[in-house]
Amino acid sequence: MSDIKTRVVGAPNTLEHRIYFEKNGVPLSPFHDIPLFANAEKTIFNMVVEIPRWTNGKLEISKEDALNPIKQDIKKGKLRFVRNCFPHKGYIWNYGALPQTWEDPNQINAETKARGDNDPIDVCEIGEQVAYPGQIKQVKVLGVMALLDEGETDWKVLVIDVNDPLAPKLNDIEDVEKHLPGLVRATNEWFRIYKIPDGKPENVFAFSGEAKNKKYATDVIFETHEAWKAMMSGSADKNSISTVNVTVDSSAFKVSADDAVIKSIPAANNLPPAPIDSSIDKWFFISGQTL
Repeated sequence: MSDIKTRVVGAPNTLEHRIYFEKNGVPLSPFHDIPLFANAEKTIFNMVVEIPRWTNGKLEISKEDALNPIKQDIKKGKLRFVRNCFPHKGYIWNYGALPQTWEDPNQINAETKARGDNDPIDVCEIGEQVAYPGQIKQVKVLGVMALLDEGETDWKVLVIDVNDPLAPKLNDIEDVEKHLPGLVRATNEWFRIYKIPDGKPENVFAFSGEAKNKKYATDVIFETHEAWKAMMSGSADKNSISTVNVTVDSSAFKVSADDAVIKSIPAANNLPPAPIDSSIDKWFFISGQTL
């Protein structure tokens, strides 16, 4: 993946900010053109980092925009930031997505009893390095939680960068507790409470919040990969998702590098980050008073 670069447009922390991806100068989609599998055995996966650990901006792959750049989520015309719920600061892992996966909203999961959330599958990378938006990591899967977000199945896969010093020791979900005690519990807590400061209720989980093991997580990933393939072939309703790509031969939506959509992607215009309102640094004490 070293030949895939980012093309940054606009200033971070603004409505105009976009992170596009390109190979040999040709823009491509991180959702569709970056392969899911990083090795022939299909045991290592590519992860697209959206949000670095300790940061608050809710960056995500844009499903609707052509070539699916990373941008900051917007609500009521304003940029979205997650709050700091004591003792957590922003996101507590490198957060991102697995390319070429799709949580199909047209299907109800037999175990969670809820439809997919129409996104690529989410991943929490728990290694020691703080990543950067648009970084492509090679990761190994350790386990998965099933968040039920507003009635939709929202899988959260726990992974670790294969180059992390702890990676050889972490091979399944029980290894996480052994070597990183408290992280699984903190992950559950974070997802359960992070929307409370914005006036929303606690989130709930399937399986009583249990983190399922590596095999279960891998099965979920393969299922969402099959759903993505169905969407790209045109046999599943893609809803409002932009499926334009330049490399997926089996796709009904593949275009050439000379296509007008590809040519319309703006040139790099990397600007310094805009200031963030100081209220984003506020700490919320969910079980008591806020500062």
